[in-house]
Amino acid sequence: MFRLKLMYRYNCIKELEKERKARVIVMIHRQEQLAFFGIPLYRFINIEDSEEILRAIRMTPDDMPIDLILHTPGGLVLASEQIAMALKEHKAKTTVIIPHYAMSGGTLISLAADEIIMDKNAVLGPVDPQIGQYPAASILNAVNKKYIDELDDETLILADISKKAIEQVKDFVYTLLKDKLPDDKAKELSEILSTGKWTHDYPLTVDKLRDLGISINTQVPSKVYNLFDLYKQPVSQRPSVQYIPVPYKMGDYVKSKFK
Repeated sequence: MFRLKLMYRYNCIKELEKERKARVIVMIHRQEQLAFFGIPLYRFINIEDSEEILRAIRMTPDDMPIDLILHTPGGLVLASEQIAMALKEHKAKTTVIIPHYAMSGGTLISLAADEIIMDKNAVLGPVDPQIGQYPAASILNAVNKKYIDELDDETLILADISKKAIEQVKDFVYTLLKDKLPDDKAKELSEILSTGKWTHDYPLTVDKLRDLGISINTQVPSKVYNLFDLYKQPVSQRPSVQYIPVPYKMGDYVKSKFK
């Protein structure tokens, strides 16, 4: 069954490449279940992902466009930055296509592309760094509200790391944006996205992104949705969402009601 689904995915990627005249790379992170115990396993951007994507980019001619289909909650900053820089440095046009969401590190990668194509209901997210289980910005805010002699060494070390992490991410976002936006706008946007203005899971909708000055195309190719459907996890228990999985046209309900 898995081999058959893998074949369907490859065929769909080939069709999409022919239609888009571009190398298509897919990074889709969905919850998986371990076969024996049925324990949920959540996937994130990791070094193995960056290794594979960098390899795919190296195998792509300089004059061939790249489409990266992205669906991820984020992950390692290092891996995300490696992918982002590889996309930025590719000489032909690069496009990130987001059918549902690309948060945190996924947003970082998206900002590196020449074009972002999103479903009209898809979202990106802030890129403010997280230190352990806490946002770096929140650690600094907590420290700034206390006297230094009220803080232990570990908290002071976390605050120092948090300050460095925010500055590093802010500088990186500016590097990605400085060739696309006016300098003052690139600096403003890198500040907004990386310094904890919102919670880390705050959804940046298409309208919000456009208000921030980021150009978004909402014309997602239909074959992208077909490919995305091939990454659904097998149902091992009662599904929480159900519907008739066929497209409807106006009048279908009326016909079925009075048939």
